Amino acid sequence: MHDIRLIRDDPAAFDTGLARRGVAPVSAELLALDERRRKLLTDLQVAQASANAAAKAIGALIGQGKKDEAEAKKAEVAAIKASMPKIETEAAEVEAELDGRLAEIPNLPYPDVPEGADEDGNVIVKHWGEPAKFDFTPKEHDELGKALGMDFDAAGTVSGARFVYLKGNLARLNRALGQFMLDTQTGTHGYTEVVPPVLVRDAAMFGTGQLPKFADDLFQTTDGRWLIPTAEVSLTNYVQGQIVSEVELPIRFTALTNCFRAEAGAAGRDTRGIIRQHQFEKVELVSIVTPEQSEEEHERMTLAAESVLEALGLPYRRMLLCTGDMGFTAKRTFDLEVWLPGQQRYREISSCSTCGDFQARRMNARYRPAGETKGTRFVHTLNGSGLAVGRTLVAVMENYQTASGAVRVPDALRPYMGGVEAIEPL
Repeated sequence: MHDIRLIRDDPAAFDTGLARRGVAPVSAELLALDERRRKLLTDLQVAQASANAAAKAIGALIGQGKKDEAEAKKAEVAAIKASMPKIETEAAEVEAELDGRLAEIPNLPYPDVPEGADEDGNVIVKHWGEPAKFDFTPKEHDELGKALGMDFDAAGTVSGARFVYLKGNLARLNRALGQFMLDTQTGTHGYTEVVPPVLVRDAAMFGTGQLPKFADDLFQTTDGRWLIPTAEVSLTNYVQGQIVSEVELPIRFTALTNCFRAEAGAAGRDTRGIIRQHQFEKVELVSIVTPEQSEEEHERMTLAAESVLEALGLPYRRMLLCTGDMGFTAKRTFDLEVWLPGQQRYREISSCSTCGDFQARRMNARYRPAGETKGTRFVHTLNGSGLAVGRTLVAVMENYQTASGAVRVPDALRPYMGGVEAIEPL
């Protein structure tokens, strides 16, 4: 959410920031609504002051025996008060229109974010690891998975497209990945593990930017709650409407949850396998920090996500997303893309974004600086995947496959697998 006062102070800079994201200038429209709102509020204050002054004069006039003038003043007060509800209603309507317009506008990118229209404008920041060389043609995960306990047909019968059953040691490997990620983020990187709600209200979805713009990509229950598309929603909204003390920051949360996405905007994409599912598991990372901490925290969070890939020996690259490929709430995003030998390409496995105070304004999440008793500031929020479990399972299957169709278990996961060294075809 944007601060109308900042737009008022420098509308040209605001429009310039939007232009970098391919959004047409809107400051003139917003400021016109803001001016109209402020005029109505001024009119309301003037009317109230006039009514108060007239009411005060009535007693004096009665005391002076000027009954006719007192009656005239009473009529004046009545007329003023009768006009005020209309002004109040109009002011509320204009304010709602202004808030609605502000809620639809994406965050402004940081200056170091490269300009671009789509993923072709993203910039490679670093590579880690070398793709393995196979003495056979590596298979894609869905072809491997059919013999290992991955059943799309049964899932299609029960739930439809974009669902899967995992069985046996493949299911155990999926569970091991989630547990290993949680242990890494809590034990090595100091995140606090949370078991959050996966059903949330409108305000929570609005706070992190899913509503109102992306409702079609979400699942909603019959009682009006929403299934979370990522634990970012539950974890970030933990501070919704709160004022925390500066000494409590940074707050770092992690959670392993099921996530649910309608994928309305991804029709026809990644229909094979488990790259893009309606239901999937992910370990989420969320940080709540002061503005001074957010830059360093973004790098820290990204390194925390990278550490999982490195521990698993999975080659990856870090991408700095361009303005046209960033998410709605982000000011800067690093994507981690893991090498998939079956596809012979890098695929996204984590996004780590810093949002500035954009989400905090929507959630009204603030902190009180140390040593102050009255003033508050908005917190900064960050979120990232540490990692997407299903996509990491894909990466392990494809990078650790053997010519016989088995999948070797990475060393880091063997303690979680009871010593199982390889998953053999069933």
